[in-house]
Amino acid sequence: MRSAVVLVGGEATRANGQEKYFFTYEGKTFISRLIESLSVVVDEIVLVARDPVQCTRFVDIEGVRCITDIRKGIGPIGGLHAGAEAAGGDLLFVAACDMPCVNSEVVARLFELIDGYDAAIPCWNRDMYEPLHAVYRRNVLLAYLAGHNSLSLRDMVKNLRVTYVSVQELRRYDPALRTFTNINRLDELKKFNTGTQGGSGEDSGERYD
Repeated sequence: MRSAVVLVGGEATRANGQEKYFFTYEGKTFISRLIESLSVVVDEIVLVARDPVQCTRFVDIEGVRCITDIRKGIGPIGGLHAGAEAAGGDLLFVAACDMPCVNSEVVARLFELIDGYDAAIPCWNRDMYEPLHAVYRRNVLLAYLAGHNSLSLRDMVKNLRVTYVSVQELRRYDPALRTFTNINRLDELKKFNTGTQGGSGEDSGERYD
């Protein structure tokens, strides 16, 4: 069984308090685009929110389950922990809610490439990679997250047996690498909707803490 874990619990401080998952691109909200893309490659989709109130934002969305952070206020690591605990799949694709162009073929390829590793993580170079657009083995994540002290995704990745997948290989499925695009601010959203911002999302590889 394959699961997708989507982290929706951010405080939206870079978006003037607006919730990024309800940003709209090409007539659809970010969250609806994510669900549409992921539903064809996974058996379940788990949204991880910061609290029960935030979970109510998604009650009208079919085909997803919303759960809340177990450990509050510790960022993406907290979302990963709660998502891994709640997911039923042996393999988890993890994504951030600010990525409106996640490509289902790229995700499927990452599931294929994890093979005997703990994680399959796209990389731009040795120091820039995409831990929030990656596939993980659930039992390994749970083992790490049960005893970790660091809240850094970079530290987590260093403790896993990772196969790093060059983004160049993934151009076969997504030539412009739009799958890695992340939109954090309203000005970025405006540029993206008007076609004045590139879609490669290369800067998103720095989001590992």
